[in-house]
Amino acid sequence: MPANPKYLTQSKWQRFAKITAAIIGGYFVSVSFHLALASWFNRANILMTMAFSGFILWVALMIIAFLAKSGLKIWGIYILLTLVFSLLIYLGQTYNPIAK
Repeated sequence: MPANPKYLTQSKWQRFAKITAAIIGGYFVSVSFHLALASWFNRANILMTMAFSGFILWVALMIIAFLAKSGLKIWGIYILLTLVFSLLIYLGQTYNPIAK
């Protein structure tokens, strides 16, 4: 049974924004989240866990991107989350350096 067209995104720009936010933005959030964890906790364990949980988180973020009303709003949220996790990576590298 095909989808009802009134529920589909009509704007090609919104569709493009949702697709790119799902693929690229979701990937950036997923990787930056795991790297932020790795900068504060045991790096080897977190990076091994990332091999599995990273894909699960990425798919969840893809679903969220397609459920959003606005592609630009979800891009903004994903960029903000990536910047927050990047700040946590920076602080983790500063206070917990690899080579002591």
